[in-house]
Amino acid sequence: MTIRCTVEVPRADDRTEGPDDAAVTVTVPLKVAAEQGFSATVEYMRGRLKAKGHTGTILDALADGTIDEMVLRLVAD
Repeated sequence: MTIRCTVEVPRADDRTEGPDDAAVTVTVPLKVAAEQGFSATVEYMRGRLKAKGHTGTILDALADGTIDEMVLRLVAD
């Protein structure tokens, strides 16, 4: 499973991790990702974290914390 994660930064270059041809692409605004207690699963259900790809793969990556880890690394940069 390959995942590409992008944190959108207003008026600046977006922060991205993962290959261009990833099976799943995740996008979240920096403002959302930087909130205290950020949870990729919660934000996905709220519609503030967008994901494209096979739904089963997306749900697996949310459940095992892969997306949380990627987003938090990008926020820290």
